[in-house]
Amino acid sequence: MTALDIPTARVFEPLLAPSRYKGAYGGRGSGKSHFFGENIVEEHLSTPGHRTVCIREVQKSIERSSKQLIVDKINKFGLNRLFDVQDQLIKTPGDGLIIFQGMQNHTADSIKSLEGFDRAWIEEAQSISAYSWRMLRPTMRKAGSEIWASWNPARPEDPIDDFFRGPGSDRADLIAVRANWSDNPWFNDGTLPTERVEDLRARPDEYGHIWEGDYVTISDAIIFRNRVTVEDFRSPEDARFYYGVDWGFAKDPTAAVRCFIQDECLFIDYEAGGVGVELDDTPALLEEIPGAYRWPWKADGARPETISFLANRFGFKISAAEKWPGSVEDGVARLKAFKKIVVHPRCKRIAEEFRKYSYKVDKKTEDILPVIADAWNHYIDALRYALDGVIQNRRRMPKFTQQTVQRIARQ
Repeated sequence: MTALDIPTARVFEPLLAPSRYKGAYGGRGSGKSHFFGENIVEEHLSTPGHRTVCIREVQKSIERSSKQLIVDKINKFGLNRLFDVQDQLIKTPGDGLIIFQGMQNHTADSIKSLEGFDRAWIEEAQSISAYSWRMLRPTMRKAGSEIWASWNPARPEDPIDDFFRGPGSDRADLIAVRANWSDNPWFNDGTLPTERVEDLRARPDEYGHIWEGDYVTISDAIIFRNRVTVEDFRSPEDARFYYGVDWGFAKDPTAAVRCFIQDECLFIDYEAGGVGVELDDTPALLEEIPGAYRWPWKADGARPETISFLANRFGFKISAAEKWPGSVEDGVARLKAFKKIVVHPRCKRIAEEFRKYSYKVDKKTEDILPVIADAWNHYIDALRYALDGVIQNRRRMPKFTQQTVQRIARQ
């Protein structure tokens, strides 16, 4: 039998090659399940006698399985006459079989029934337990057998995530791809685009996990929780704009932003940046933000030679932002003092940082510590520099007159 002609998103192309372990992880709307479902149908059409088990950690009923997705693919490709869809399983050409099972229903003895299967597809694999994963891997022992997994990451220590993305995941027989809505060419064919935009606007704390494949965070540790919205707006022509830039180093990006304040709210309307930006390319990067030459810039003072280069060679009105012990904390406090922070949808990178910028969390106790994690802060640092002068040093001692000093000395 011939293979089906199935359009495949580019992000999944590495998974078309044979490999013992194949994983696809990411957020909602990426098409992960559809990719694996279509491949199951295609393999059973082209390889008579093929056997596949579709697995979840817990499957209380066949309705909670991936069966309906596969049936929909069979109907889509007009293969009803070749596939016998029954209540609990699907019979395929050449006495092949597709079954649906929950790992928690298996014991060490019953799992041996899967020894002769060609494929195992674990859906919602973030829920698979360490015990189930240890049982399944050696059970799938047929020559050429493969184990597939699709999941929305929850925690890096989850067994499936640790196997596919943790230490040892560089093994030659493992392929894993990250796939999100933006990798799906057919994402706009339905209602999901509206759902995504509304989640980004109204539930930014949850958006990263649901749509971008980020790990679940302890929401109370997110520094700007419930303080940032992403929504479209038009910048007023008479606004007082603030510009800031944080210099990149190694894998850290050079990050630049523009913002303005209106009605005690902070609006961020432009960003620019990139990793590995050379000094000679920095002027062009800053020029991506409107008004870059006309307005003053505040920059990270750790690179005075870069500031001098931009000012003397290209005419940027740029100077170093003031820093002091505790300036990061003071900056965060001032940003949180705005009634709200509004990020324009085109500023995707700072919106992502606001979702992830957090306090450190004790891994053993999950206590939230009063220490800001040094991560996801490059565009936020640029924002702090931009607001140099608006952000005040709360730790600076007041200036005393000579009379006051003498009076204190006499006490």
